[in-house]
Parts: sequence; structure tokens; C-alpha cells
Amino acid sequence: MKIAREGYPFAAAGLLLAGALWTSVWLGVATPDGLAGRALVASAWLMSGISVFVLWFFRDPAPDVPTDPDLVVAPGQGKIIVVDDVEEPTLFHGTARKISIFLSVFDVHVQRAPVTGRVTRKVYKPGTYAVAWADKASDDNEQASLVIATERGPVLVRQIAGLIARRIVTDPVEGDVVERGRRFGLIRFGSRVDVFLPVHWDVLCSVGDRVRAGSTVIARQRPEVTS
Repeated sequence: MKIAREGYPFAAAGLLLAGALWTSVWLGVATPDGLAGRALVASAWLMSGISVFVLWFFRDPAPDVPTDPDLVVAPGQGKIIVVDDVEEPTLFHGTARKISIFLSVFDVHVQRAPVTGRVTRKVYKPGTYAVAWADKASDDNEQASLVIATERGPVLVRQIAGLIARRIVTDPVEGDVVERGRRFGLIRFGSRVDVFLPVHWDVLCSVGDRVRAGSTVIARQRPEVTS
């Protein structure tokens, strides 16, 4: 199982502490049948479980990217909680199609590019840490945004911190070319990803759908029809 590099320090610290606790148990630091001994064994098991969870949380499975280049893939893994046409003032300066994905602590937290294109803008905005499924999280929470230019219109992807998330990682810089399905970032411990698409693109997902980053199709690019 591939592990995201951001998880290495957490996993190493947990495994080292678990190892130290089990070593203490093996050396008989405390009487096995006594209260201290039972507490030591319980602590060793607890830290071992936490270490396994950390490794699992930072898992980074390879996506199954569709072959059709016009398809837009989910930038995050989780549950779709919003599919709507909204006013988006920062990029579209008008109406855009918004798709929001809520990532629980049990989902993969690596984000992947929904389309292939060039990063034309990267913006970080500090903020609060409200629950990520709340509507106000899109505006008030800490977030990082990438604008990706494609031949058929721009795409805005926004990583949003959640209630217990405290770090957003966004790898590309302005001018970089991102490839659909490739990793572009990660959010630690519960979060949300919003993606804004041109209104003339077809949405192929619905509220309640479960999606996988880089694999699940959420929309199709369309050329803009001009009269």
C-alpha cells in the first residue's frame, strides 16, 4: 500500500512509541498482573492501533483514470453533498457549476487533478474550522484554490479544511501543467473539496454519490456554443 509522504512523520512517531511500549512490556517493567502492567499493555495496544490508523489514513491508492480525455474526474474521495449552479465571483465572475465532496476521516485524503491543464492561479485563504459539510465552510474555512485552464474553459478546485483538519498541502505553482488523475495535494484529517466548472459542461453525478479521487467521472467537458 502506497503511503502519502506527509504521513511518514506521524507513522514513524507512532510506530516508535508503540515499539517502546511493547519493549517495556517484554522487559517486564511493570508486574503483568498488576494495575500498572495492565495499563502498559493497554497503552501498547492503543498506540499500535493508532499507528495502523495513521498508515491507513495516509494511504494513496493509484486511480483508475478513464481514457476519454473529455471526462472530468473527482478531485477527492468521499460523498457528493452539493451539485448546483452558483455565483462564483473570484474566477467565473458569474454562474458556475459547483460540485462539493465531503471527505470524512475514513476517506482517502489525497487530492487529484480533475482535468489536464495549466495552473493559472493559486490562492491560499486563512479562515475558520467549521464542520466541512456546512454550507458556510465553502466561504469561511481555511482553504486553498487552484485555477486550471483547459481548452474548453477554466476549472476552479478548492481544498477546504474541516473541523479537525489543520493543514492543507497544495503542490503545484502557477505555470505548472497538471495531468488529470495525478496528485496535486492533500488535506489532513477531515475536509471538503469544491470544484467549479463552466455551466455548459455536463454534470454526470448526483448528491449522495460516493466518488473516488482520480477515478470517478463527475462531468464531461463540452465546447461552448456561441450563437
